[in-house]
Amino acid sequence: MDELLQILARDARTPVADLATMTGRTEDDVRAAIAAYEHQRTILRYRAVLNPEHIAAADGKVRAWIEVNITPQRGLGFDAIAERIYKFPEVKSCYLLSGGYDLLLLVECDSLRDVGAFVAEKLATQENVTRTATHFLLKIYKQDDDILHSSESTQRLPVSP
Repeated sequence: MDELLQILARDARTPVADLATMTGRTEDDVRAAIAAYEHQRTILRYRAVLNPEHIAAADGKVRAWIEVNITPQRGLGFDAIAERIYKFPEVKSCYLLSGGYDLLLLVECDSLRDVGAFVAEKLATQENVTRTATHFLLKIYKQDDDILHSSESTQRLPVSP
């Protein structure tokens, strides 16, 4: 990956002058490269990384990971089914994976009941969905290289002889 993209992925607020210095490019070159990445949709958008522990109580949302097994469609594979599923507003992320299940969804709803209703009424009723397993998100310790939960005290445990 281009060094410029690596820096922006870590901190999109890095000033252009700093980006130029860090990459050995001119400021105009950096601006042009960013514009090209935006035009090509390599850079889709810029966002703040929020600590969910600080906002979870305020938004009251329930987040769950749902494993989904599907039967691929002839000639279309997994893509058409995944597209139908990821268009539901509850689905925040959708990944095609290898292993024990095919899709991994991150869903967000107002309550546990709403997650259950989403699975029972919208997801499991999809023609090619053969199995689901739901896991409720309880706590995030680290996300995208950011440690979200850390102990204030780093005292060592007592050691007895």
